[in-house]
Amino acid sequence: MKLFFFSLFLFIFTTTSAQTITGFTQNDAAIQFQTERAFDSALNAAHIGATIKLLSAKPHNLGSAGSKEVADTILSRYKSYGFDAHIETFTVLFPTPKTRLLEMIAPEKYKALLREPALKEDATSGQENQLPTYNAFSADGDVTAPLVFVNYGLPQDYDKLAEMGIDVKGKIVIAKYGNSWRGIKPKVAQEHGAVGCIIYSDPMGDGYYQGDVYPKGAFKNEFGVQRGSVMDMPIYPGDPLTPGVGADSNATRIASHNEAPNLLKIPVLPISYHDAKPLLESLDGPVVPNGWQGALPITYHIGAGKTQVHLKLEFNWDMVKCYDVIAMIRGSEYPDEWVMRGNHHDAWVNGASDPISGQSALLEEAKALGELLKTGWKPKRTIVYCSWDGEEPALLGSTEFAEEHAAELQEKAVVYINSDDNGRGFLSAGGSHALQPLMNEISKKVIDPQTHISIFERWKANKIVKASSAKEKKEALDKNDLELEALGSGSDYSPFLQHLGVPSLDLSFGGEDGGGDYHSIYDSYDDYKRFKDPTFEYGVALAETAGHAVLRMANADVLPFNYSHLYTTANNYTTDLMNTVNDMRESTAIENQLLKQKEYQVAADPTKTYIAPQPKAEVPYLDFSSLQNALANLKNSTDSLNIVLKKSNAKVPEKLNVELYKAEQQLLLPNGLPRRSWYKHSLYAPGFYTGYGVKTLPGIREASEQRNWKEAQDEIILTAGAIKKLADYLNTIHLGAD
Repeated sequence: MKLFFFSLFLFIFTTTSAQTITGFTQNDAAIQFQTERAFDSALNAAHIGATIKLLSAKPHNLGSAGSKEVADTILSRYKSYGFDAHIETFTVLFPTPKTRLLEMIAPEKYKALLREPALKEDATSGQENQLPTYNAFSADGDVTAPLVFVNYGLPQDYDKLAEMGIDVKGKIVIAKYGNSWRGIKPKVAQEHGAVGCIIYSDPMGDGYYQGDVYPKGAFKNEFGVQRGSVMDMPIYPGDPLTPGVGADSNATRIASHNEAPNLLKIPVLPISYHDAKPLLESLDGPVVPNGWQGALPITYHIGAGKTQVHLKLEFNWDMVKCYDVIAMIRGSEYPDEWVMRGNHHDAWVNGASDPISGQSALLEEAKALGELLKTGWKPKRTIVYCSWDGEEPALLGSTEFAEEHAAELQEKAVVYINSDDNGRGFLSAGGSHALQPLMNEISKKVIDPQTHISIFERWKANKIVKASSAKEKKEALDKNDLELEALGSGSDYSPFLQHLGVPSLDLSFGGEDGGGDYHSIYDSYDDYKRFKDPTFEYGVALAETAGHAVLRMANADVLPFNYSHLYTTANNYTTDLMNTVNDMRESTAIENQLLKQKEYQVAADPTKTYIAPQPKAEVPYLDFSSLQNALANLKNSTDSLNIVLKKSNAKVPEKLNVELYKAEQQLLLPNGLPRRSWYKHSLYAPGFYTGYGVKTLPGIREASEQRNWKEAQDEIILTAGAIKKLADYLNTIHLGAD
């Protein structure tokens, strides 16, 4: 028997010791695997489910009594797990509705319900203190005007309307949710002279066209409404009255919300497709272009004729308390190096999916870390867990915290690891591309609870299935490594990555949890348990994935940043952008030639009148050489640094680790992006007209898209300077390591 146990021990020891982790010595890797197994054993799906039920039991929007109650509960949990925890409070602007009126006054009369009914199948849907259906940071307004249907309300939709001879100036527009962040729709409407904006969820994208509606199925019923902010967050997020500084008691504030540059000047209201149908049904004018038709049982028309609507909105522009819960485990060796993990806790209503599913997984991680602490374990680096308030209206809690502690975070923050909502399905991972090897290794160790293969293999299988061509399918089949997506905005990583240059990750599971509960009263525990993650096992999968990232960053001998991956990504972005500009040049020449031919054809027929549109200006040849040279320098510096790190056998001066995590800050543009200086990262930003959607090499790309060629050339030089600065910085690191 003794021989058996000795042989078993030898087998386990040999198997474990043969495994490696980037940034760890072989001996430390064996210890780390043991730590991760102990961490995983403390995670419990049923406990995650109970936490979701508890924290989503009441409405808890920013500024509400429910929000403070949730924050206090989370604080108590952190303390019970052995964290040093406190609540950090900010005072921020948060409007709530006082008057909401939408009515059609011609050619018929209809008054919109603007209400989601309680359902007997959903225990929390009839509670008191629910925020009404509205768009936060809409302007006050009382307008009556003709109604125009603008499809998704994006710039290209207005181009199509212009081709049809339709102008929205002085009109109220109605747009479908989807294809872009909601705040872009009123922003573009305002730019085109509209006096009001209505946004509705068409059943084609979010309703019965997709499947059975709630409560029978997961999809949006006819009364469901997507609440949400329409602040122009691509200008800057956070408290609109304190841009760039924390909204504490000493902050200097913009005198009035009417003066805040990221707030709209027109009223905006979200409605259900029940309320949208009478409005759309009454529209006259031309039938909508191909691709604009929705799934309501009507013929969609553009309008701008007989249909008149009255929209009246008034808001309470209140200053409210924002409660961030901050919890810390002090590092045993490097206490001034912080590994940060965050998820928000505020919701529009009950928010079982968004954000409590992610918050509950995060708290389960904290509980598991607490179990490790009981054994005497300590992380080498300080671990900081953050439960943010006010994410839904404007990333308020995280932004104010990041602005308040900017200098300290740029000195101490090793990484920020974010999550938000979570559900059944496939891993979604985005972030700083120097962290790609870290997430690649983790994704190959964490097991998918449904298929029992690694979450990497399931991610890869999903890529193969969704490939739209034989070429894409072959590329997906050949993938051996996880690919991180570039991050735009829409969650709490934004102030860390795009304002401060702190390396960041955003993690979630989903893809098999679709439905219409988003930002409605039906985002409830009952809905989540039926349709999102019935066994709560993907909460465990998220906790393992994010928790392993926290543990590895906290304990690594050499922090696992690989800037060669960042170089490859930036180089690919550059190649793609150069090809895009070349395509624009060729397509512009062809379009102008076709316009000229049309002129000749019409001129030959004296019976026809033809007003030719203005030809587009030719696309000049942009000089990308400075950017290409900077990238060549970056490749040389990353190659040299990799050689040094490979020789080090995971033992390097701690100064090098500090320099590694500060490297991404070199990519910040000192003056930020054009017209939005808060965003400083030269590689990633939310798009000016995409909102949540990312724009890579944003300064150059967006100037090119707007055909502002002088600005594009200027931004090439500025971006090249940031990349060269990183290359020079990495050269200093590896020379120092030598």
